[in-house]
Amino acid sequence: MVNVLKAVCLLSYDKDRARDYWNNMENRGISVILFDLDNTLVDTAGAGEVAIHKVSELLKNKLDHANIGDICERFVRKLFEETFDPSSGQTIDRVRINHWHEAIQEAEVVDPGQSLASDCYYTWKVTRLQALALSPEVLALLEDLRCSYKLLLLTNGDSQTQREKIEALRCEGLFSAVVVGGEHDEQKPAAPIFTHCFELLGVKPQDCIMVGDSLDTDIQGGYNAGVRATVWINKRGGFPSDNTVTPDYTISSVLDLPKVLDNLR
Repeated sequence: MVNVLKAVCLLSYDKDRARDYWNNMENRGISVILFDLDNTLVDTAGAGEVAIHKVSELLKNKLDHANIGDICERFVRKLFEETFDPSSGQTIDRVRINHWHEAIQEAEVVDPGQSLASDCYYTWKVTRLQALALSPEVLALLEDLRCSYKLLLLTNGDSQTQREKIEALRCEGLFSAVVVGGEHDEQKPAAPIFTHCFELLGVKPQDCIMVGDSLDTDIQGGYNAGVRATVWINKRGGFPSDNTVTPDYTISSVLDLPKVLDNLR
């Protein structure tokens, strides 16, 4: 709105200046790329599958005639539905040990004890972290992009879990800043966390694009914050549902991002 009013005022006095103003606005380049982490830069879902397989092997040796698949599915569902409040006094580790404890108990109708639940959790956690990796192609992309843009990593999730992933990936040095949603009052798609990102780098929303795989958090958040463009990583194909935000660009892999940047120049 401010830009519109400014152009109107200029137009009242000097049409050439108004035209130049709008041309400069249109030609203003992107200086910052905001990246989501999970399933955008790294295959967290794939690492999770590897971790679940490892726990399945553990459970086969610990439980006779158990429905291992049911136990693991219950854990994954609890993980997906998880709400974590750091002020509750519990750590994320304890919450997720309880997920395994409840999953085994529900599937087996017996109390497995905290020891087995703890073994399952730490086997899952360590295996998932070990399986997480930036592919050589994604690493090369980020190295190339950081020569021309400021890169900022904006990831939802509790602080401990996301910081452990970042440490395992050894990727923090690739970014001008790293912002973890769990360390703030609100996470994506809330506008304030995006405003915090802009302030960290001293830029305006229109200087930035948001790249992520979630329509509900990454793309909606970028839209809420007024970024220049949103880029949806749509690995599964298909189209957004009618009740979701429409991304400005859709690509099947983050490796296709340079094509979008060329279009925005």
